[in-house]
Amino acid sequence: MSIEKDWEARGLRVRLLMPLSWLFCLLVWIRRSLYRFGLLRSYRAPVPVVVVGNITVGGTGKTPLVVWLVGHLSNLGYRPGIVARGYRGSSSQWPLSVDASSDPRVAGDEPVLLARRTLCPVCVGPDRPAAVRQLLERDDCDIIVTDDGLQHYALRRDLEIAVVDGERRFGNELCLPAGPLREPLSRLRSVDMVVANGEAVSGEFPMRLSAVTAVNLQDSALSRSLEDFIGGPVHAVAGIGNPARFFATLRQLGLDVREHPFPDHHDFNYREIQFNDEYPVLMTEKDAVKCTRFAKLCHWYLKVDADFEADFSGRLTQLLQEVVNG
Repeated sequence: MSIEKDWEARGLRVRLLMPLSWLFCLLVWIRRSLYRFGLLRSYRAPVPVVVVGNITVGGTGKTPLVVWLVGHLSNLGYRPGIVARGYRGSSSQWPLSVDASSDPRVAGDEPVLLARRTLCPVCVGPDRPAAVRQLLERDDCDIIVTDDGLQHYALRRDLEIAVVDGERRFGNELCLPAGPLREPLSRLRSVDMVVANGEAVSGEFPMRLSAVTAVNLQDSALSRSLEDFIGGPVHAVAGIGNPARFFATLRQLGLDVREHPFPDHHDFNYREIQFNDEYPVLMTEKDAVKCTRFAKLCHWYLKVDADFEADFSGRLTQLLQEVVNG
């Protein structure tokens, strides 16, 4: 059984790891306190910084929220830029500016996806303050959105949005390595907004992910309704934090799914998405950015958009106005 399965309960292996979990929580508290009291220096950007992150390992739906958020900010008249980690990127020099034509093997898959979807400036690197400085030097941005930066306290932030998986929630509610938490649950009390990808509880804003269109990897001008795939099997490929959610989404839409899960941020090759039959292959948009260079006409990705109720955008706009007005 994998450790992720153990995180759903408190079995023997979890109980054996609990002392390490307590030590991890202590170190997290000490580190955050050092930044809070100024013993570790943090960078204050000259423009507002909005952090989108989570307190659990694995995917929660941050990327669709960042895409929605950047669009919302643009509609409000801002000129947003995006900063990200560039996880699994192989660049020898950081920070790195990213655009729609960047190689995901060099820059990381999520930053390239964000650059393609938002068409706004993106800069990546493990040093978030350095990435922000480069972004502001090269582009005319007046607000920064950081993807997955909740625990990167070296960069000060004006707004924090935490994303929660509405299905898996927090597992056994223990910190690493005995559970899935990067920080204790109490951390959520200090963020400005909590977004639940799926079912929300009191105090959370629900986010719905809608997927009605499939886009062809070889020819992005080609798109099909997902209803067109009903009636015959489809190969479903997912190298994300929670592949089961992707497969369940396809089944809920009426598709006959043959599952092909891979680890998060998996670096695909052609053999892994070629199944030597006539059935179409569907994948996530994050996986598609890594497969475009060798894809065929049988390969499609789901274009997913985040939807929110009016109270979320209203509250977000209010918080932004408070930040801008000081």
